[in-house]
Amino acid sequence: MEKLLFWTSKLKSVVDWIVERACIAIMATLTILVTYQVVTRYVFDSPSAVSEVLSRYMFVWLVLIGGAYVFGLREHMAISYVRDKFSPKAGILVDILTEWAIAIFAFVVMWQGGYKASVRQMWQQDSALEIPMGVIYSALPIAGALILFYFAINQIKLINKFQQVTAKG
Repeated sequence: MEKLLFWTSKLKSVVDWIVERACIAIMATLTILVTYQVVTRYVFDSPSAVSEVLSRYMFVWLVLIGGAYVFGLREHMAISYVRDKFSPKAGILVDILTEWAIAIFAFVVMWQGGYKASVRQMWQQDSALEIPMGVIYSALPIAGALILFYFAINQIKLINKFQQVTAKG
């Protein structure tokens, strides 16, 4: 189990690094686009349709990818009141069940549903950006896959924690 924890931790660190950099890049680009949009709108009185639409889509990507990242850190919003009423052992089981519920949602809605939606929309072009809408919709299955990846890592850690609590008595 220790080797598995070691290698999953290393893999998670690599994925975290990539996702962090992607979110930083999206946020930096988003800041530049919105600043450009404000300047063109109020200084030159000629708003840019491309920057407005692109910033909207990038914000959606940032929210979805960032949400998956926060799930991986286990810093997402959680109602711990119920879990804290249980013993440490039962609290871990509640965490495991909660993660399963999130994983089922991520698999069914985000990964499968998002994939189907993005494939269906590949023929439709965005009027301002002239790219397939499916590219924009692909944020859903990507975020869903990230959540499922983080779910697997979290489950390994929770099971190990449960085994340690059980061994203590």
